[in-house]
Amino acid sequence: MTDLARITVDPEVCGGRPCIRGLRVRVKDILDMLAAGASRDEILADYPYLEDADITAALNYAAAQTDHLILRVA
Repeated sequence: MTDLARITVDPEVCGGRPCIRGLRVRVKDILDMLAAGASRDEILADYPYLEDADITAALNYAAAQTDHLILRVA
C-alpha cells in the first residue's frame, strides 16, 4: 500500500473529507494534532488503530495538496 492509498474519500464518511483508511479519523485531525505539538507516539497511543504510516500518509497528502501552479498575470 502506498502512502496516499491510505487516504480515502467517501461521501458517507465524515462528509466526504479525506480520512485514514476509511476510519473516521480525518487527515485534518492528524495535522491538527501534529501542529498542536503531539508526537507520533502520542497520536498512536491515543488512536491504537492507526499506524505510523497513516501519519506519514496524512503529511504526504497535505504536502501534495499545496503543490500547485500559481499563475501570475502582469
